Amino acid sequence: MSTYLPSVFGENMMDMFDDFDRDFFRGFGRPEHVLYGKNAARMMKTDVKELEDGYEIAVDLPGFSKDEIKLELNDGTLTISTQKSLNKENKGRMLRQERYVGTMQRSFYVGNAITEEDIRAKYENGVLTLNIPKKDAQKVPEKKQILIEG
Repeated sequence: MSTYLPSVFGENMMDMFDDFDRDFFRGFGRPEHVLYGKNAARMMKTDVKELEDGYEIAVDLPGFSKDEIKLELNDGTLTISTQKSLNKENKGRMLRQERYVGTMQRSFYVGNAITEEDIRAKYENGVLTLNIPKKDAQKVPEKKQILIEG
């Protein structure tokens, strides 16, 4: 039956109803799977908007502090990376852990004309907002032929 159901990004849209009876009585042990799909724990939900003079990138990073987010620009590629580790100071035995622990990374090509000084970044209420101006690519010097006399 599921082979005829619609799919989005390679995931069956009805996956959330698989094993419903069993999950209902267990308390729905995987809410991230139900809401965002199988790879939700490692994805940065991102919106990219084109503006008149540039681009705005909004990345959902709930639960991260500003210090846990790193931005790098290398050869025209902007990389956003995060790292979250367990708090080892907590006493007691962990019975269930659903919060994300680990590293995530996402890259966007912004062009070689963009520099670190061009990019404006703001982190507020779990959303990282980047403003990147539109810049024309630097022109490659035109090759000129050298004439040979004689």
